[in-house]
Amino acid sequence: MKTGYGPLNGIRVVDFTHAMAGPTSALMLADMGADVIKIERAPFEADEARNASDPYSINGVSATYMILNRNKKTLPLNLKSSEGRAVAKKLLLDADVVLENFRHGVLERLGLGYENICQFNPQIIYGAISGFGQTGPYKVRAGFDLIAQGMSGIMSVTGEGPGRSPVKPGVPMTDITAGILLAMGICAALRHREVTGEGQMVDTSLFEAGIVQTYWHSAIAFATGIAPEPLGSGHPLNAPYQALQTEDGWITVGAANGPTWKRFAEVVDPDMLEDPRFSSNEARMENLKVLEQHLNNKLSARTTNAWLDLFEQAGVPAGPINTIVQMHDDPQALAREMVVTQSHPDAGAVKTLGLPVKFSRTPGGPKQPASRYGEHTRSILRGVGYTDEEISTFIQGGVTVADEQPSESNSDSI
Repeated sequence: MKTGYGPLNGIRVVDFTHAMAGPTSALMLADMGADVIKIERAPFEADEARNASDPYSINGVSATYMILNRNKKTLPLNLKSSEGRAVAKKLLLDADVVLENFRHGVLERLGLGYENICQFNPQIIYGAISGFGQTGPYKVRAGFDLIAQGMSGIMSVTGEGPGRSPVKPGVPMTDITAGILLAMGICAALRHREVTGEGQMVDTSLFEAGIVQTYWHSAIAFATGIAPEPLGSGHPLNAPYQALQTEDGWITVGAANGPTWKRFAEVVDPDMLEDPRFSSNEARMENLKVLEQHLNNKLSARTTNAWLDLFEQAGVPAGPINTIVQMHDDPQALAREMVVTQSHPDAGAVKTLGLPVKFSRTPGGPKQPASRYGEHTRSILRGVGYTDEEISTFIQGGVTVADEQPSESNSDSI
C-alpha cells in the first residue's frame, strides 16, 4: 500500500502547460500527491496567468495563478536555447509524466515531442491537451474554450430559448473538463505501465471535452434527427427540473420522476395531481411553458428559505441559487474542504478551492501555495546533477531565472 501525501506520491511530472486547461490537469495530479515541476517561459515571460497587473491580484500576486498552480515547483527555462532544451531533457530522463498544451508540432520542433522523449525514456506517459486533438483535419487549429463550446454544440442548447442570442456558460467548461479528462487518462496510463512497463501518449482536446457534455442532447438528436434547442434552466427530458422564481429570489427543483413529482405537487398545489396537462412527465414536457408559469405564480407566495424548508421535509430535491461568494460560505462546501485557506509568502492568507475527490487512506488536496517565479530553480537543478557554478552560468545566460528569496516552501529535493 502506498504511503505519503496523496495516491500519486512518488510520481514525477514535468509540466510544460500554461493558461488553464493544462494547469488544471497538473493541479489534479499535484493535489493527488504527484511531484509536479512546472516549466515556465524564461527569461522574462513566465506563465501569462502570473500577470501582476491582474485586477484580481492579492498583494501583487495573481489570484488566478495561485488557484491553479499550488502544490507545484517552478523552473523557468528558455526552451529556444540549446542549453534550456538540454536541461529539459535531463529532467525528462527520470520523469513519469510530461504534460503539454502547445499547438500541434511545437514541442516536436524543439526536440521534445513524444517520439523524441521515447528515445531516452520509453516509459514516459506523454499527456497532451490541444484545441482539437493530435489527429484529424483540425489538428493544427488553435483552440480556446469559447471556440470549443460553440463547435461542440454546447452554446446551441444554452440560453433562454430558441431565437435568442447564443449563450456561453459562465465557467470555462471545456478548459476545466479537458484538464480533468487528461488527468484521468494519465492515471489509467500509469496503471497500464505498472502492468506492462509500456509508456504511451494520452491525448485529449477542448473540442472533445465539450462533446462529452452533450450525452443527453446527443441521444435526443440520434433518436430523432432533430437538433435540441435551449430550454433555459430546464431539462431536455424531464420536468419540472429547473430554476423557479420565489418571493425573494430563485430556487432549483428536481421533481422529475413520479414519486418526487407527487410529493412536490402536494406541497405546492395538490390540484396539479388531477390536471391532465401535468399527469405524466410526457404531459409536463409538452406543457412546459404552462407548467413553468403556474409554478412561478405559486412559488412567488413564499421566500426561498421557506420553500426549501418545506421541500426538505417532503423529501423533494431543491436548492438555492448561490452566488460564488455564498457558495464559499456554504457549510457543506466547508465541511468537504472545498474552500480552504493557505499561507502564501507574498499574498498572505488566501482562500483556495480544495480537491473534489476524497481518499480515505491517501488524502490529497492543497499543501503548498503557488510558487514564486523561479523559486525552486536551484533546488531542482541541483537535484538533477548541476553544480552551483553551472546553475549561476545558466542564470547569467538567460537560460533560467532564480528567485533567491527564502521561502518556507523551498525544498532541496525534487
